[in-house]
Amino acid sequence: MQAKVVLGGPIPGIFCENPPKHTQRLHPRHPRAYTPWLCPLLPGRSARGPRMRFATAIPTLARHAALALALAGCAAFPRGAGLVDEVLAPPAAGAPGFAVAAVSGDNLARLAAWPLPGAPVLPWPAGGPAAAGTAIAPGDTVSLTLWTAEEGSLLTAPGQRSVSLPGLRVPASGRLFLPWLGETALAGLSPDAARARIEAGYRATMPSAQVQLQVEEGRQNAVSLVSGVTRPGSYPLAAGGATVLQMLAEGGGVVPGLNNPQLRLHRGGRVHGVALERLAAEPGLDIALRGGDRLLALADERVFLSLGAAGRQARHPFPHDGVSALDALAIIGGVTPTRADARAILILRHYPAGALRTDGSGPESARMVYTIDLTTADGLFSAGRFRIAADDLLYVSESPLIGTRDLLALAGAVFGLHERLAGD
Repeated sequence: MQAKVVLGGPIPGIFCENPPKHTQRLHPRHPRAYTPWLCPLLPGRSARGPRMRFATAIPTLARHAALALALAGCAAFPRGAGLVDEVLAPPAAGAPGFAVAAVSGDNLARLAAWPLPGAPVLPWPAGGPAAAGTAIAPGDTVSLTLWTAEEGSLLTAPGQRSVSLPGLRVPASGRLFLPWLGETALAGLSPDAARARIEAGYRATMPSAQVQLQVEEGRQNAVSLVSGVTRPGSYPLAAGGATVLQMLAEGGGVVPGLNNPQLRLHRGGRVHGVALERLAAEPGLDIALRGGDRLLALADERVFLSLGAAGRQARHPFPHDGVSALDALAIIGGVTPTRADARAILILRHYPAGALRTDGSGPESARMVYTIDLTTADGLFSAGRFRIAADDLLYVSESPLIGTRDLLALAGAVFGLHERLAGD
């Protein structure tokens, strides 16, 4: 028996010449025609007889379906993702290479010791509770009231027992000019210590002198809440000082909707940083603020991508400081159950040249592909401890059975249409 593929004529499709008698079945409407779709499945037999075909043409829709079936083996079906063998195929000549590492219990500790690419981790100042008092600083405003029991003192008129000296601004030198005392160093002193120093100076000429002192903090004794809070502005430090969380509360708290808020503290020409979530969980990080500090709350701008047979293909922000591969899979909505190859979850990551190592203490290639097998307990446990880095690509490979399934679905559709048309 011989089989031919006929693309032209009234009936495109697969036909047999002189099929065995046990395979012959009369067409219900055309007594001389035989059903042709069994021919490719039958054992070979030489043919010499006339070619068999239907007496009438099948509609155009059936022609197109038969043509698609005939060409199905010649081209791949459209797919939304690549197979793992395709993605990990060796690169073309001259193209940059890559290295592959399996995320498993055997090498998880080694991989965890490798540096995470991305922005460097900012330090956070060491400190404890707030200071007991606030020191006078340049820019502060000092108001004095001097009391004395002597008649006709140097500062009071006859019958007057007190004199006020309001609104004395501490200059940049930190030395405040006072009548009959001259320049008096006040910067760096607490309000109580400054009062005692002024009082001691006046008692040299007025033995009964007593001094009242009030300080209005200037910018150098205030903290600026710059952004990310409900009420930004400059907030003076109270006499007992204030911690980071206390100052955020003064500003109305972090604005709602800020993704994984990151705190930035500008102090002494340096920038310090910590996540608000971590600051709230570790009381030792809630340090005392100093005059001149500037505090900002920023959104975490790190993202990772998901492509392939993933639940969602998108850019995903980091909801927490640390996101594991298992967390990332949950964020993207898992994998598509009808398409994904759960044995081949890939994480593609770029490393800077300075992070590369040849002794195993770091990645060996600037382009690394990490593979995760979600069908094993070891793969699941390891995915829960493998950290995602900023700009990672989480790629879900497609199952190799998808092409076979699509081919069978197309064949079934064609044969079902043929049967329906033949029965009309």
